[in-house]
Amino acid sequence: MRTIKVGIIGCGMIANGKHMPSLAKVDNAEMVAFCDLNEERARAAADKYGAPGAKVFTDYKQLLAMEEIEVVHVLTPNVSHAFLSIDAMEAGKHVMCEKPMAKTGAEAKAMYEAHVRTGKKLSVGYQNRSKAQSQLLKRMIDNGELGEIYYAKAVATRRRGVPTWGVFLDKEKQGGGPMIDIGTHSLDLILWLMNNYEPESVTGSVFHKLKHTENAANEWGSWDPEEFEVEDSAFGYVKFKNGAVVSIETSWMLNIAKSEGSYLCGTKGGADFKDGLRINGERDGNLFVNVIDVDPKARERFRGEDLTDFEYEARQWIDCIANDTEPLVKPEEAMVVSAILEAVYISAETGKPVYFD
Repeated sequence: MRTIKVGIIGCGMIANGKHMPSLAKVDNAEMVAFCDLNEERARAAADKYGAPGAKVFTDYKQLLAMEEIEVVHVLTPNVSHAFLSIDAMEAGKHVMCEKPMAKTGAEAKAMYEAHVRTGKKLSVGYQNRSKAQSQLLKRMIDNGELGEIYYAKAVATRRRGVPTWGVFLDKEKQGGGPMIDIGTHSLDLILWLMNNYEPESVTGSVFHKLKHTENAANEWGSWDPEEFEVEDSAFGYVKFKNGAVVSIETSWMLNIAKSEGSYLCGTKGGADFKDGLRINGERDGNLFVNVIDVDPKARERFRGEDLTDFEYEARQWIDCIANDTEPLVKPEEAMVVSAILEAVYISAETGKPVYFD
């Protein structure tokens, strides 16, 4: 199998914690260029993960000018996802963009249009789809085992989990707080499992209730309240054209003892992710709850291999480039997630539902 040469744009925490270590374990992937506004950070990434002779840049356009690069990973703050991804595709590169797809629905649509126009592959880093239990549940739902899924709850709530590094608290650079940061993961997974990408309306509420608490308990330390520009919790309600509904719950700070997690409800049964994967239903007048001990080596792709979710995501992405197949996360799906997230914020600001054409 031929070697896929990769360029990295953005060498911060998500690059070091997820993308670069995972790509390093893909036999036919080679990281040949690294770009970051902080040259020392890019050089450190090249020293640790780069192929011999890997280039280091502070100007992403110099990286895109390298003809040998076939794939670019965009791992920057949300505000730059769209123009970096579009420029990369226009330069003839396939793009893996870290979540969310973009800061706004319009930017996500522009990225999708660039994908169509250039014929370059575009995917988004929603690694929850790579989980073994997610893939098993997807097959069960597609086979009709839960019937029609008409209600689901997408949950990504933390009691005290404010990310205090980088630009997470900067509204201009990120577009929002927990809704666009972690709510995007849970919403993407639910829509993918339901295979429902036709929203009719969105109603949202956003709260700034706890972020000004002095000396607040927090998993990642304290922050400057003056710099905390985004919400600390947000909630949405989505109605789809086929009548199905999805509620979204997300927070970095919320007075809950423990998050209940996401779940789906169908006409034949329901499912959640407590203790792995739980399926509930009714049989012969009796209610049942089955807990499935899902084996990560039983995923459809790379069956028998013990890969982490991050490693699986990187492997399937490079595999789809090498073999010209579709990625696990398609841009037309991620585009709808971004549109719904933005609609939650718009609805919260205007006090009115947002309707989709």
